[in-house]
Amino acid sequence: MNFDDTPEEAAFRSKARDWISANAPRELHAGLSKLGFGQSDAGVGDPMQAAKQWQKKKQEGGWAALRWPREYGGAGASAIEQVIWQSEEGAYAKLGGAFTIGLGMCGPTLMTWGTEEDKRKRLPKLASGEEIWCQLFSEPIAGSDLAGIRTRAAPEGDEWVVNGQKIWTSGAKESDWGLLIARTDTGVAKHRGLTMFFLDMKSPGVEVRPIKQMNGDAHFNEVYFTDVRIPDAQRLGAVGQGWTVALTTLMNERMSIGGSMPTGFDELLNYAEEIETEHGRAINDPRVRSRLASYAVKATGLQYSAYRSISALSRGEEPGPENSIGKLVAGSMLQDVSRFALDLQGEYGLIIDEKLSPDNARFQRMLMRSPATRIEGGSDEILRNIIAERVLGLPADIRVDKDVAFDRIPTAASAGGR
Repeated sequence: MNFDDTPEEAAFRSKARDWISANAPRELHAGLSKLGFGQSDAGVGDPMQAAKQWQKKKQEGGWAALRWPREYGGAGASAIEQVIWQSEEGAYAKLGGAFTIGLGMCGPTLMTWGTEEDKRKRLPKLASGEEIWCQLFSEPIAGSDLAGIRTRAAPEGDEWVVNGQKIWTSGAKESDWGLLIARTDTGVAKHRGLTMFFLDMKSPGVEVRPIKQMNGDAHFNEVYFTDVRIPDAQRLGAVGQGWTVALTTLMNERMSIGGSMPTGFDELLNYAEEIETEHGRAINDPRVRSRLASYAVKATGLQYSAYRSISALSRGEEPGPENSIGKLVAGSMLQDVSRFALDLQGEYGLIIDEKLSPDNARFQRMLMRSPATRIEGGSDEILRNIIAERVLGLPADIRVDKDVAFDRIPTAASAGGR
């Protein structure tokens, strides 16, 4: 792949740069530039309002949901133009975190499986930031076994009545809509008894409970459903086709997360150039430089892997299982980088107060947020299985419940707790 801009790409880059220069909220740039992964306060006042204002302005200028068709609120841009935009948006991209799930996962799923009416009604509002979406997949009992979920959707006339619980739902408290996978048939194998819906998160019977995280945020949530009614018109795919629909979401999820998950390397490199240790500037220490070099190799590999995926998209291919590699590597790297940064701080690394800690506790917050990156969007173990089986072609794990009807799979309750 040639990474030099063609004349057309150079013109697009210049256009993007000029638009950002004329429209970006410059007063927020300093705070956003210092905002590390796991930190939420960039001195922007109301973060959600600032995020929605920037997203709306991008959509009006033709820079939001770049690769979506224009009729759905996008810009009909190419994959390489999206890469160029991302490189030019820089720190302002941190304002878009609330829209990552909707734009990167829910939107593509709705675009693939929704009716034309659904797409024209919902997608433009998603692209403009008017509506926020979440992904209602994980459950306490199922763990990483998504096909083992127990939230039930029972048909009643032209509606479905939903009862159950979801957990670790990112952004549920702020979301207007959500993708929901539920069990609609317990008499067939677990993968074949699922159906996908989208629902209004303000529907009667939906209760969202934020989960307090150790970095002080509450980005994840529990969501409870008590006799929640969903019109059958809000079903995506056929009844029992939910697993296939979910795969569309999951493939886009791993591409979205794996291609954009922070590693902390740029922050560490800048910090190593600034911090003074007992041996002088950290960047001049051969041991530090050796660690930085190893991180640079990984970060570059992740970048080019993401470019390869984007190139595949530009050829009309669907996101594939190889996107699991980016998330798997970036998640562990983020933890390692933040730990190393705290080692450089010595005893100061124990201070988590942003007013007292070096670099505003950037790496402390990063370390406390990083464990979740190795669970959300697929745990490390699940990703390794995907890579082994679907990328490397290795034999699949033994799954003794694969063809067993869901209601016949033994549980702790059916075994009397033994």
